[in-house]
Formats: sequence, C-alpha cells, structure tokens
Amino acid sequence: MNIGKEFVTSVLCAGAAAGLVFLVSTGLPANVGAASGPEAKDPGVRAGSANAGSPLSSLSADEQEFFTDGQTRFLNFDTVTGTNSGLGPTFNSNSCGSCHAQPAVGGTSPALNPQIAASSDDGATNTLPDFISASSPVREARFPFLVNANGTLSTTPDGSVHDLFTITGRADAPGCEMAQPNFVQAQALNNIIFRIPTPLFGAGLIENIPDATIYANLAANAALKQSLGISGHVNISGNDGTITRFGWKAQNKSVEVFAGEAYNVEMGVTNELFPDERGLPPASCLFNPLPEDSTNFTLSGDQILSDIVEFSTFMRFLAPAVPSTQGIPGNPAAQSIASGQTLFTQIHCTLCHTPSMQTGPSSFTAGLNNQTAALYSDLAVHHMGTGLADNISQGTAGPDEFRTAPLWGLGQRLFFLHDGRATPSNGGLLTAIQDHAGSGSEANGVINLFQGLSAQQQQDLLNFLRSL
Repeated sequence: MNIGKEFVTSVLCAGAAAGLVFLVSTGLPANVGAASGPEAKDPGVRAGSANAGSPLSSLSADEQEFFTDGQTRFLNFDTVTGTNSGLGPTFNSNSCGSCHAQPAVGGTSPALNPQIAASSDDGATNTLPDFISASSPVREARFPFLVNANGTLSTTPDGSVHDLFTITGRADAPGCEMAQPNFVQAQALNNIIFRIPTPLFGAGLIENIPDATIYANLAANAALKQSLGISGHVNISGNDGTITRFGWKAQNKSVEVFAGEAYNVEMGVTNELFPDERGLPPASCLFNPLPEDSTNFTLSGDQILSDIVEFSTFMRFLAPAVPSTQGIPGNPAAQSIASGQTLFTQIHCTLCHTPSMQTGPSSFTAGLNNQTAALYSDLAVHHMGTGLADNISQGTAGPDEFRTAPLWGLGQRLFFLHDGRATPSNGGLLTAIQDHAGSGSEANGVINLFQGLSAQQQQDLLNFLRSL
C-alpha cells in the first residue's frame, strides 16, 4: 500500500500546533519540512564493486578451506539422481546460489529471475506461474489457508510453502507424474502470498548476538517507543525458549536450521535436519534413499561434512556487506549522505533498525568473537499492519508481524519487503519506506515523521540508505 496524498495531508494537517509539539518532542531539527524541491526518489542500486560476498578476514587457512568448499556446494546445481542428487520431487530452484545472488553469492534475488530456467531444466514440463517473469524477484508461494474439497476457502490455516515446480518430465526422473499446485485457483481465492530470498551476509554475526543483548536493546528507549506506537517482541523457539532470528518472521534459530529447512523446502533435498519428503509425493517421483544429504563417512577432510553443514559454514563465515559512498546514482555529496544518517536517527528509524549490536564470544573464528555487528536491526518482530500482513503465523510471529530487516548491504538490493513488491519500476526503496505505514502498523509514527521531512531531507535519507 503506497501512502497517498490524502494520508499525508491528514497527517500533516491534523493540527499545526499539535504537529509542531510532536516534532519538537521527538527531537527533530527545527527546519524539518521547511524547504521545498524536487520530489525525492530512490537513487537506485549502487554501482561499482559488490562490496559483499567475501569471507571474514579473520579466517585461518583451514577455515578458509571449509568456507570455499561451502561456497562451491552453495553454487552447485542439484539433480534428481546422479551427481548432486536429491532435487525434488517439488522445488523452487535447483541451486542455493541461483536465488541468493545479488550483488554477490549469498545475497538476495538477482535482476534476471533464475526460476525460469530451472522450471524447464533437463526436460521438465512445468507451466510457469504468471507471477514469475524474467524481471520479477525470485519468489516462493505460500497459501495462508486450506481450500475445501468444493473449491471454497476454509478458515483452517495452511501457511506452508507450495513449491512452484515438479520434476515431471525431467530426463533424470523417468516415470514421475506429479501436478503443480493450483496457483490459478489460489490467486482467484486471494489465497497466495510470496516471499523473496533474504540476504545472508553477516549471518554468523547475527547468530552470535546474545539473547540478553537483544532483550536489552528491545527494552531500551521504552517511553519514546511507546509514544510512537512501537512495541515489538522477539520470536521464540518452542523447544528451548531462546530467540530465533533468521527468516522474514525470525522463525529459524540458527544458520544450520535455516540451511536445512531451505534445502528441503526450496529444493526438495532431504537432509539430516529435515529427513522427510514434503507433501506425500507419489512413489513414481521418489528415486533416492533418505536423507538425500548426509554425513559422508567414507570421505576425508571437508568432504566428510553434509551439504547443509557446509552451507552453514559458508553463511557463518560470510562477512557483512561493506558500506560505500561511491557509485550511488546521481553522485550525492558526502554532506547529503551524512545528513541522511542524522535524519535516520532523528526521525527514530533506529528504534527498530538498531544500528549495531555486540556479538558474544565465539568458538568458530575471531571474526565472530565480541564484534560490533552494524546490522541495522533489532532482530525483533513488529506489527506492520494490514497493508503488509500475509496472514501467516510462524512461531510467536503473527499474521502481520515481520522481523526488522537488517539493512547492511541495502545499497545494492533490487527488491524490497518480504514479497518483493517494492521494485525498481515502482519506486523501489521509497515505496518500501512508505509501505511501512498502514492500519495497525507500529511504524506509523516514524513514517509520519518521514513524510514531514522536506523533499531534500527525504532524498538525503534515501542517499544514506543506498550507501549501506
């Protein structure tokens, strides 16, 4: 939902005196909204080097070997049988690296959607859903509710991923006959939502932030948060009561759980964490003993480890993206970027997008040990209102709640929000900011302050974000 003129007018004209008191009480500079100028717009994807995808600089030679092996496996294309076997029976793509590709391996959805090639690879006879195109973000589809036998929508929650493709027709899956999900029906019933890949840069640092640090940060600035309507809470593991922190709803506990689930859900590869095939596929589409990915006891060195362990090693050792003021379209002045950073704090974006948190001790590598993680996230979930709600609950995250997305690396992302609705063609980053507002959103107070900035101040803030 974009914020229209009526919404902005209702916010800014609610009473000049009241508005002034609100701006002053929240610490904004006196000249907020005073200047005019061209309408602000997303500068666009930062050009130049990727500034992401590299390993932590602290890695030893042995750690670097395991990182490289994990990266290689992350880039491999899986097949149903033969080398790298295990793909399907249903899948969204055939390689981790195909979807986590922008601006480098481990990132998010690339400009050219790899799902189109994956849908017909090796003779597969899939029909491409109409929400997948060459320029669309990589998408997974979830159905919020189950459908009754008569084709009507029930009130029973579903929420699971319905993979886009099957292995039917592939040369390495002879005899498999399996229909794709009925996406046309799901769209007609308004019973489909999408998720796009989350970037993995700095995942090891995020994993190593102590629960106590996250709780303390969430409790900080309580009065100010309350005045702005911000609450939020952490998502919790139902097993041990600790904070989960990966995924759009912070539903996964660790990078290894994240890797194991994605391997099974997105590519159909069973593994030691998720050892069962999903969805009771027909026997004609089952070709391998389970789990398809497991410890390789007969090998040596890094080859002993399963794919998901090496995926997690790669993700854990990925360095965070490096900010840069160079390559931002329009070549904004350093003063503009600095002003934008100040405004980001002054309008209280930082109450949820916490600039940094400290990691705890790590036994993996020095680069994860007691480090400052400049993630721009509180790792909590917040109500984002009806406009962004997907009607799916995961753990303690409800139908309209999402994790505060870490912003490091944002400067080189193409698509924003959980479903990728904010794109280069419809306003990109500016649309993503505006879509934070809506009925029931905890972000409304902050977005009101953003809308009260002058066009130049909004542009400064956008320029700053593109420097991350």
